[in-house]
Amino acid sequence: MKRSARIAVLALALAAAAALLTLTLWSDGMPPDTPHRPLSKAIPLAVLGDSNSHSYQDHAWFPSDTTERGGAWRSRTFQWTEVLARLRGQELDLGPWVPWGRPGVVAWAREQLGLRGGRAPKKEDYLYNFANSGAACKNLMGGRFRQAPRLVALMDEEPERWMRGLVVIRIGLNSWSGLLDLQARDPSAPELRAATAYCAGEIGAAVALIHASHPSTRILLVGIGNEADDPANFDRWQSAAETTNIAAALDGFNAAIRRLAGSDPRLAYFDDLAWFQARWGSRSADGKPDYKTVAIGSTLQVTNTIGDDPRNALLADRHTGLAWNALWAQALVARVKDAFGLPLTPIADEELVRFLEPLVLSNPPKAPGS
Repeated sequence: MKRSARIAVLALALAAAAALLTLTLWSDGMPPDTPHRPLSKAIPLAVLGDSNSHSYQDHAWFPSDTTERGGAWRSRTFQWTEVLARLRGQELDLGPWVPWGRPGVVAWAREQLGLRGGRAPKKEDYLYNFANSGAACKNLMGGRFRQAPRLVALMDEEPERWMRGLVVIRIGLNSWSGLLDLQARDPSAPELRAATAYCAGEIGAAVALIHASHPSTRILLVGIGNEADDPANFDRWQSAAETTNIAAALDGFNAAIRRLAGSDPRLAYFDDLAWFQARWGSRSADGKPDYKTVAIGSTLQVTNTIGDDPRNALLADRHTGLAWNALWAQALVARVKDAFGLPLTPIADEELVRFLEPLVLSNPPKAPGS
C-alpha cells in the first residue's frame, strides 16, 4: 500500500473513531437520577403526539422572542399538559420539567450502536412528554424522531411506576389535514384509505410495543378533529356536498382509531371531533360557518376565531388557545376517570374559571421586544 493510501486509511479510521466517541459522549442534557425519582401516589402520564401536545412554554423549541404559541400572551398561554400539571399535578405525574433530548440524527446513530437515543428532538418539556411539533403517524415507530420506542425505553427503567401508568396517543392530524381537498371530492379515495390504514397500523404498533413490556399501562387513543372547522379555512369547501364528504372521510379515519380500543379494558377512545362540536358546533348543512360562542364563567366568551387573545379558540399560529386547552384538559380528566376508573378529582367549571380569569382578564401583556 502506498504511503498516501495508508495516510488516507488512517485519517478515515481516526475520523470514524472521533465520530464514535462523539456519539458515545453526546449528552442528552438530563440531570442525574431524573428518571429514578421516588414513587408517588400520582398516576404517571406520558404523551405521544404532535404540536397539539408539545408544551407551549418550551423555550428550547420556541425562544422567548417568538411570535408563536401566543405571541405577547405567550407567558399566559398553556397547552393541555401544562394545564393538567397546574390543576392536577398532585394526581397526574407528567414527570419533571427538563431540557432533555438530542438531535434526531444523533439519537438514531446512537441507537444503531446499541446506545440509548433518548428523546428527539431536544426540547424543554415534561419528562414523559414525547410529543413534538410537526410529528405525523410515521414518527410514532420509525425514523429519526420515533417516539414510542424511546418512551418505552424510558418506561423500562421504572417498570413499577408504569404498572399504574397512563399513555395518551394523540396524533394523525399532520398525516390527514393535507388531504382535505381530496376528502371534499371523494371520501372513499384510495389515498384516504391508505392514510387511514397506515395511521391505524402505526398507532396499533405503538400500543402493542407499550403493552409488550408494560401490560397494565392504560392507553387513551385520541381521534382527530375536522380541519374545515379551522377559521383559516372558512372560505373553502362551502357546499353541502363538500361538507358531507369531508365528514364522511373523517368518520372513516376516526372509526379506525376507535376500533383499536375495541373491548380491551386497558384502552379507551377520546372523540375529539364530538368534543369540539359539543362546544363550538360545526358548519351548517350547506357548508357555511355556523359556530357557537363558548361561555366560561360570566366574563369569558370564547369564539371559534384566530388570535392570541385567549378569547379566541385558536392562536395566531393556528394552534389551540388557552381556553380550548383548559376545556380539553377538563374533558380528558373526565374521560380517563370514567374509562379506567382512575382516582382523579374532576375539574369543576368553577375551578376552570378561577384558573382562567386571572390569565385572561388582567392587563394585556406587551408584545416581545416592545
